[in-house]
Amino acid sequence: MRVLYFGTYDRSYPRNAQVISALRGAGVEVYEEQRPVWERRHNWSLGLRQLARLADAELRLRRGGRGDADVLIVGYPGHFDLPAARRAARGRPVVFNPLVSLYDTLVDDRGRFRHGSPAARVISAADRRAFRRADLVVADTHAHARFFRARFDLADDAVDVCLVGAEDRLFRPGAPAQPPFHALFVGKLIPLHGLETILAAARLAPEIPFRVVGSGQLERLLDGRPASVEWVPWIDYEDLPGAVQRAGCVLGVFGTGAKAARVIPNKVFQALACARPLVTADTPAVRELLSHERDALLVPAGDPGALAAAVRRLAGDPSLRQRLGAAARTTYEEHAAESVLGARWRMLLERVLRAA
Repeated sequence: MRVLYFGTYDRSYPRNAQVISALRGAGVEVYEEQRPVWERRHNWSLGLRQLARLADAELRLRRGGRGDADVLIVGYPGHFDLPAARRAARGRPVVFNPLVSLYDTLVDDRGRFRHGSPAARVISAADRRAFRRADLVVADTHAHARFFRARFDLADDAVDVCLVGAEDRLFRPGAPAQPPFHALFVGKLIPLHGLETILAAARLAPEIPFRVVGSGQLERLLDGRPASVEWVPWIDYEDLPGAVQRAGCVLGVFGTGAKAARVIPNKVFQALACARPLVTADTPAVRELLSHERDALLVPAGDPGALAAAVRRLAGDPSLRQRLGAAARTTYEEHAAESVLGARWRMLLERVLRAA
């Protein structure tokens, strides 16, 4: 099978890199046709310069498309790319790997654009066009799949699911974490992550060091952080596995918004892959993969007291940390390793090709 991974997607984003790696591991020939627009430094601007870059990229993409590919996958974020993908596909199936709805992310969750603003209307139109023009949309959780079907009026078989996973080449068990124990959070500091809950938990457990790695929309909350919270604005992605392996425990997401209940973010899979004990919010999406006390500690979203108690419990119980970490790795190997996800992606693509 030959696949063309196509669009203005961010090549460095884990969802894209991991899907391409998993497919190749499953024996699929994957070629890329990418026109860079959404590198992280652009921060989702929709100003005139960014729109001009997007228009130029879409014109170039429309003229492309390998004739020997069996199917096209539009990578994340490729919400503006579906018309170009349809043209380049020349009748071949087009699969969309959206990760998120742009409107849900940029308007509803992050509030980057106002409801009803010109930018919000453009994003809404691009969202609907993208989701409805794909032969198959691949969501990251069943909770997210249900949302996509309802939001965009899609048939049940127009959306399927493949977990996010982590990059096996990087994220694997390492040496046991060394004292002193610390709780690690890594993220973009957006509302979904629940940074305010993490900081409140740190205040309730001042004897435990917390390490926050990342920057973004809510980093202003760190200005008044307690002394027990270390803030590292950035580390290189290649250094991230070591940071995870050294942590006493890893923190997932704790936001109370609707989107937080539908996703299992990269940081969760990275913790599982590295066999580190995980604390994250108890949500419908997380329950698709994890169970409280079996392979993670799950706490109510937005509850700093419960988060502080869970971190304290792990700090004081090395045997619990070892048991949860080992179970986390087992869950990863059974459900989210690249070999598992590569087979899943290949099966979804074969299904699309049979229906074409």
